[in-house]
Amino acid sequence: MAEIGYCVKCKSKREMVDAKEVEMKNQRKALKGKCSVCGTGMYKILPKK
Repeated sequence: MAEIGYCVKCKSKREMVDAKEVEMKNQRKALKGKCSVCGTGMYKILPKK
């Protein structure tokens, strides 16, 4: 499943490569990966469940 996130370097929505679920300091879940085009680090905060 390809995750879509916003790349601030490309200024558009791109597919994330090597996306991993992480937990932030405030206990929220997020996806951390890299842009498939430029390789910049991307973050996508996941909704609460």
